Amino acid sequence: MNLFDKLLSTSRLKSPWIYCLNAGACNGCDIEIAASLAPRYDAEQLGVRREGSPKHADILLVSGPVTLRTRDALLDVYNQMPEPKAVVAIGSCPASCNVFAGSPTVVGPVDNFIPVDVYVAGCPPRPQAILQGVAKAAELLASGQTKPAPEVTHG
Repeated sequence: MNLFDKLLSTSRLKSPWIYCLNAGACNGCDIEIAASLAPRYDAEQLGVRREGSPKHADILLVSGPVTLRTRDALLDVYNQMPEPKAVVAIGSCPASCNVFAGSPTVVGPVDNFIPVDVYVAGCPPRPQAILQGVAKAAELLASGQTKPAPEVTHG
């Protein structure tokens, strides 16, 4: 590993930039994500920075099951993120659709559309668990162990 690669690896580990996307959730997980970024849990101590554009983010945080209306937005956001990137599924809904399973507007869990690197369990998960998930995603990014991006198309 050359010096530049070591520098990139260290920066990905010490300063993960995140982008949050609600794919059809009840907002319970989004409230906990906001709490994890607030001073009490202080995600900034890990170097976490919330980005307003997926084009600048390293890690995508997804809450909620994928719905008919959010599927294309999920794919657009994922495709806009530069490589390497990691995806963290926040809560039970992106993993299994939870209470929304069987709804005619829900098209499935997140991993049906994009690869998920880290799952954070809970309904909603605690802010500490969310921070652990982001830290794990940052480790995967730094070590180059994130799942490769498939050819993603709109359905």
